[in-house]
Amino acid sequence: MATTTIDHWIDGAPATGESERTGPVYNPALGVEQKRVRLASTEDVDTAVESAARAFPAWRDTSIAKRQQVMFGFRELLNARSGELAAILTSEHGKVLSDAGGEIARGLEVVELACAMPGYTKGEYSENVSTGVDVYTLKQPVGVVGIISPFNFPAMVPLWFFPLAIAAGNTVVLKPSEKDPSAAVWMAELMKEAGLPDGVLNVVHGDKVAVDALLEHPVVRSISFVGSTPIAQYIYQTASANGKRVQALGGAKNHMLVLPDADLDLAADAAVNAGFGSAGERCMAVSVVLAVDAIADELVAKVSERMSRLTTGDGTRGCDMGPLITREHRDKVAGYLDVAVDDGATLVVDGREVEIDGAADGFWLGPTLIDRVPTSSVVYQDEIFGPVLSIVRVDGYEQGVEIINASRYGNGTAIFTNDGGAARRFQREVTVGMIGINVPIPVPVAYHSFGGWKDSLFGDAKAYGPKGFDFFLQEKAVTSRWLDPSHGGLNLGFPQHD
Repeated sequence: MATTTIDHWIDGAPATGESERTGPVYNPALGVEQKRVRLASTEDVDTAVESAARAFPAWRDTSIAKRQQVMFGFRELLNARSGELAAILTSEHGKVLSDAGGEIARGLEVVELACAMPGYTKGEYSENVSTGVDVYTLKQPVGVVGIISPFNFPAMVPLWFFPLAIAAGNTVVLKPSEKDPSAAVWMAELMKEAGLPDGVLNVVHGDKVAVDALLEHPVVRSISFVGSTPIAQYIYQTASANGKRVQALGGAKNHMLVLPDADLDLAADAAVNAGFGSAGERCMAVSVVLAVDAIADELVAKVSERMSRLTTGDGTRGCDMGPLITREHRDKVAGYLDVAVDDGATLVVDGREVEIDGAADGFWLGPTLIDRVPTSSVVYQDEIFGPVLSIVRVDGYEQGVEIINASRYGNGTAIFTNDGGAARRFQREVTVGMIGINVPIPVPVAYHSFGGWKDSLFGDAKAYGPKGFDFFLQEKAVTSRWLDPSHGGLNLGFPQHD
């Protein structure tokens, strides 16, 4: 039975808020409700925004050196206590501890980038653009910023945004997924321990009520979001209509093209790791393998054999893959398997038949492999967001690229080949934002930026890296002229030109 209610975090302390609504937080490996989470009202969001607004002037004016010290402190605490956070992720999301540790490590990279904030927030200076006239730019924080993060990476995705926003001098209201909300509060508490002043980072839990309150609030200057394409589009349209700058990263259907000259063992390992890590619940998961006919049978056999060695079960037991986030989501994903067969595909490995190392009531679906999936099937077209890997057979490079470019999504893709010319051509020709060459999950390191094309990104604002800093800063251009004593107080510069 649920014994704990997860509070908001407002003005540096837990807050119950005014709303009496709550929602369930499950342990997906057990299939039981373990906690309740408060669901904010519009008034609760107002309270959090007001806290952030009060904290903004002092934090904006805090020296770069002091802000940097806070970020370094947070980095050290997060690194030292990452095991605590990993346990929270496994308990509420279900991903195995190794996946949870990997999530934290990637988020930690962005915290380290935030520690390098002085190099990314400085302006530029042009001396003597005209006689006695200088022009320089100032980069200043935008104010109160909102972050809406998804269930699949409850630590990493918030870490994509709030460290950069805070390092740049902004204050934050974070609304994590109500499905696994504890990680956000844990990180907010750790930021306070690192020396962050109260009100600079606030966490409000909730559903669409809280989301809409952030999108429409006149004090919130920007919104950062990661989630499904329909919601990303809604976020982008609503927030921009309310005068906000927006980062809205949407869904994906990532393809991996395997050419005949590829190392098939490497490709098979990559397909299994990229397809079933974190139970396929990640926007950079490989969900479609485009296998050239000449090697398709061999590749399917190698993938199937590797899948037989995977263990599915409780993430605390050393398994390879955990449960899905909710029973409803598990049932939805499992429903695609019968659809695939009806559409003429071949079900090679049925995840419904996998032996589970865990409680019977957990939200289980084992790794699933479907061969000969037609591109007309919803199994190919939909973002399934689960441990389902589809094989689409192609006659060669040209057809593979044609299929990738015809997809509405353009988040990530990969090619497996030993032909450098084919790889170079691929990276130029595919209409996708992140590309791997013999790398199945091409998530950029923190000092590059993350973002897709087409229906995987609305607007042009990418996450983290240089683009991430730019999103949380607004630029002023200053044209300056001072009287020159050597000319008797008369400046001979602008508007007169040399």
